Amino acid sequence: KLAFDSAADGIEINAVKREAAAPVAATTAAPAAATPSAAAAGSSINVDWSKAGNRTVTLLYPGETSMEWVMTGKDHGGARPFMIGGDRCTTCHDKETADMGQKMVTGAKAESKPIPGKRGSIPVSVDSTHDGEYLYLRFSWPAGEHAPAPFVDGGKMDPDNPMKLAVMFATDAVEYADRAGCWGTCHHDNRTMPDTPDAETVAGSPAAQQLDVSHGLTKYIKESRSDIEVQGRRGKKRGGWDKLKSADELKTAADAGLFMDIVRYKSGKQEIEDGHILEQRQMNGGQGAEFAAELNNGTWSLIMKRKLKSDNPGDISLETDKVYNFGFAIHDDFSAARFHHVSLGYKLGFDNDDKGVEINAIAQ
Repeated sequence: KLAFDSAADGIEINAVKREAAAPVAATTAAPAAATPSAAAAGSSINVDWSKAGNRTVTLLYPGETSMEWVMTGKDHGGARPFMIGGDRCTTCHDKETADMGQKMVTGAKAESKPIPGKRGSIPVSVDSTHDGEYLYLRFSWPAGEHAPAPFVDGGKMDPDNPMKLAVMFATDAVEYADRAGCWGTCHHDNRTMPDTPDAETVAGSPAAQQLDVSHGLTKYIKESRSDIEVQGRRGKKRGGWDKLKSADELKTAADAGLFMDIVRYKSGKQEIEDGHILEQRQMNGGQGAEFAAELNNGTWSLIMKRKLKSDNPGDISLETDKVYNFGFAIHDDFSAARFHHVSLGYKLGFDNDDKGVEINAIAQ
């Protein structure tokens, strides 16, 4: 029996629709249509990449390793040097990410819902440059084989998007951002995490009046909560989703720059989201960015062009004489939520070859 995109019993030959591999480009002002095959070539992103800094960053599959997990000794042997010694995650793990990701993706550690065949890590080449007005980042990595998620109908968590890439920036004003990068936004009670509350519990909480919970509890940072349960002692749920600070306190935190700036590209419809994370993940309000993406001969290439300066709330203005906390994540293979690959927290600088600056954007 021959059928098309069918999972029904009795179908021996199933012709699955092929994902388009044409180059695409988009801007926040006018998202590109799905048709132009020469969009990347026609993009306004024109950079001499031979002048850029370069570093390979190996992303890892993080499983259920929340910020609370990182801070608890029985879960994470590096909790003490992280909390007391101030060690960065990269201090111990920069060369271990592939091995760590493999342990988690297979369910050997910190993963209750492993996806058979999913890769544990992705090596990404990161090129970085600037021209005094814009930051340019180019990410290149090998596309992987499809590994259907057994707990999702059709095996694709986000069937509209073969790939999503998110970039985060933060200053040292956000606690743990200097050491843990985006891990500070991931908590044990986020959606799809072990201690996420059920919909009825969320709806009955006063916190639901301040948060958008239509798609579950999203990322947040410590500065937005009055308390966070770290170790889960005496059966307590870990995290602090319902310990939300007042609206006035949250405004004060936002005005003080206590947030993570996030920009995300979604390959399916070439959508760009630019927002921030404080009390929740808010994917709008930023100045925007321009992206050009291409899947060619099994390799993804994604270029981001972002203004250094911004007056928009929730944006980090980047000064070329300063260093910023930087991280990124890739949702490949139609994945969603925590089933992504993430970087550790790195340092972004400009024309700065100091040892502690891993991503050095060199001037054109």
